[in-house]
Amino acid sequence: MRKRIYEIISASNGQDKLSTAYDLFMMAVIAVSLIPLIFKQTNFIFEASDKVCAAIFIVDYLLRWATADFKYSAPSAISFLRYPFSPMAIVDLVSILPSLTVLNRGFKILRVLRMFRALRVFRSFKLFRYSKNAQIIANIFKKQKEPLGCVLLLAIGYIIISALIVFNVEPDSFNTFFDAVYWATVSLTTMGYGDIYPVTGVGRIVTMVSSIFGIAIVALPAGIITAGYMDEINKMSGEGEDGEE
Repeated sequence: MRKRIYEIISASNGQDKLSTAYDLFMMAVIAVSLIPLIFKQTNFIFEASDKVCAAIFIVDYLLRWATADFKYSAPSAISFLRYPFSPMAIVDLVSILPSLTVLNRGFKILRVLRMFRALRVFRSFKLFRYSKNAQIIANIFKKQKEPLGCVLLLAIGYIIISALIVFNVEPDSFNTFFDAVYWATVSLTTMGYGDIYPVTGVGRIVTMVSSIFGIAIVALPAGIITAGYMDEINKMSGEGEDGEE
């Protein structure tokens, strides 16, 4: 019985219709749970839907925890202890906690979590579990984590160095070092809000040079992700052809 439950709640491979239906159902529940975040004010319908969605998420979390021994190739006790600390289990828990104040208003400590209403946005990350396309993206980031990590370090180094240079070259335009870091980050993404900018000739030269390097740095992740995406597509195509044979 538990094994069948695990097969149903696991990501569907397209062959198990009940598992596919469960994935679609959970994706719909996630979408419904995010609707109240679009509005500043709440009402009875939103509160009721949040109660229902939170209850479904709790049941899903408990079922996954109860079948954790099928997920990990380890003894049951270790699997049950390991599951709550897995990335997706943490996402599940974080997305559930803000709704506990709605389910039970008697816990004063949990009322503090009402300030973290935005934590419900984490429910969107649950889609990675049920959507095959989202899993492809997750696999890309997982396999390309080393080159993407190098680009991230390069971007952080660029931001810090650019901020240090412009903060010392033009201190009157930046009240704090954080303002310089903000400017460097905006320049890296080439968005250029224009709320903070250098006014001296030297500062503008620094801006032009940093913008040129920023374009190059921003282009690197796109190339890495595109290459990883093509590898995943080719891999899926090859598996499909093997299956047909």
